[in-house]
Amino acid sequence: MNKIDKLNQYINNSKNIVFFGGAGVSTASGIKDFRSKDGLYNETYKYPPEEILSHTFFINHKEDFYQFYRDKLNCLDAKPNICHQYLTKLEQSGKLKSIITQNIDNLHQKAGSKNVLELHGSIYRNYCTSCHKFYPPEKIFNDNNIPTCTCGNLIKPDVVLYEEPLDEETILKSIKAIENAELLLVVGTSLTVYPASSFIRYFKGKHLVIINRDTTPMDNLADLTINEDIKEVFEKLNQNFQT
Repeated sequence: MNKIDKLNQYINNSKNIVFFGGAGVSTASGIKDFRSKDGLYNETYKYPPEEILSHTFFINHKEDFYQFYRDKLNCLDAKPNICHQYLTKLEQSGKLKSIITQNIDNLHQKAGSKNVLELHGSIYRNYCTSCHKFYPPEKIFNDNNIPTCTCGNLIKPDVVLYEEPLDEETILKSIKAIENAELLLVVGTSLTVYPASSFIRYFKGKHLVIINRDTTPMDNLADLTINEDIKEVFEKLNQNFQT
């Protein structure tokens, strides 16, 4: 039995599936990942991207932060790909109970998925750092200046920067979902970003599957690893989809 057939068997025999996804899930939608050889962190900038996307940099270099944010993290026009679409069908079938994503692009929701836990926030939510008034993403991306609220204070995207904590409620819901899962699909993530990567260790179910173009530090924990193009994997899964 090949790996795709084995994965299909796992999916067909599972009633509680949880999906844990990273940047590789969205690359087929034209959004760059971070750590692969073609990723954002291997491009050259005035400052290292990991430094730009830190809380300290945001506080001290707002103009440079927003220039990078607008240039590299604007994915408003991105469309869901076959992975997002397959997961929506799997959720609608009743098998997929939760999608836990490290992505901030809202593509799971655009595809129609309902139960999505966003570990690192979303570009679609933006708040005044003082009065907490909400602003749509266009306020950030269509403005060449540092975005400010009607009250005069700074607007910040609701994305988790380096040095910032994850949302406590989202953490607890994610861990509970993983603990209760029968099948855990870990897709498109290097599993090197802490604390998100550590959540995998809460899994106590039947099968852990890791699908990623490159190997990960947790491959040895998986029942099945597939190091192939994610889009191709989900196209094959979609062809054999069973309701």
